[in-house]
Amino acid sequence: MLRIIDARTGEPADAAPARRGLTRVEAHASGYDASGLRVLLVADLLVRALELGGTPVWSLLTGDREQAELRAGAEALGIRPFEDSRDLGAALGEAQVVQVAAMSGAALRAADGDPGTGGGSGREGDGEGAASDGRRAGGGDGASPGGPGGGVLVAVAPVEATVTFTPTSTDSDAGQAARADAGGGADVSAGAGGGPGASAEAAGAGAGGGSAVSGGVGHGPAADDEARAAAEDPAVWRLVLLGRRHGQPLRIDERALREAGRTLTEWRRAVAGWARRPSRPIPDDVRGRLRGAWEDDLDVPAVLRVLEWVATRPDLADGARFETYAYADRLLGLDLTRDLGHAR
Repeated sequence: MLRIIDARTGEPADAAPARRGLTRVEAHASGYDASGLRVLLVADLLVRALELGGTPVWSLLTGDREQAELRAGAEALGIRPFEDSRDLGAALGEAQVVQVAAMSGAALRAADGDPGTGGGSGREGDGEGAASDGRRAGGGDGASPGGPGGGVLVAVAPVEATVTFTPTSTDSDAGQAARADAGGGADVSAGAGGGPGASAEAAGAGAGGGSAVSGGVGHGPAADDEARAAAEDPAVWRLVLLGRRHGQPLRIDERALREAGRTLTEWRRAVAGWARRPSRPIPDDVRGRLRGAWEDDLDVPAVLRVLEWVATRPDLADGARFETYAYADRLLGLDLTRDLGHAR
């Protein structure tokens, strides 16, 4: 069962309804920047995780600012399309609401008030009561689930970006016009470490990190050129945004994108190679570790660490490695099987 930290109470809460029914995931992005895109990505992860657990779910994007740009950016990042009307939930028997908002600012106040009218909770100032890990961001207002300001609230920490995300993978007019002069949020950095989760975290902080899959792309001028080319892939941005837990601030710069580009290239190359071997089932302990990670407040960096463990575990057949990565990618959305048939 997926459990997430309710920012109103600081306590774990079930993301799926106690009684069988539809869950609405509502994203509150106050503007089109890296922080806003991170809010949409966390909402997308919730949708994917709930679907993997068998919960029917739909998502809604609130607000009226830069909607076309936000939707174009979401499309480029592989985020599931948002519905246009909240009336759908009532028609389908909605039983649960999960709201996703930036940890501070107008989006959080909208989530804590009436999202349909943009009303706030009456708090003054941005981020009052918000902790660095995303707990008690709303302070708890006693609102009933499902009503204005009700439901479970997921607070998303800000992103500081020194580079611009241009959603070139969509053909829509909005996508061609959309530009994210990303900023917003504190100037923070993550600690470097080993493993794919730490590698992504380090990339997000502009720090160095190890490769995600052993025996992949080497380092040097040719690898740097390949990494720069890969950085134009929106999935590289998605990987950087996934590299830290949603309640922790994140920094994105050119170095982060180069590191993520290398990592994604290595993963895809390894997956394409493993696909050439006979398929094998995912071991129960591997599946359990994956689900245990993402069901623990969407701990995606822990999912990435499981993938590193799978890549190097000596007793696993390559066919099982392939199935594991393909299964995890249903949550990650990194198109890890893109290079099938092109293994070198």
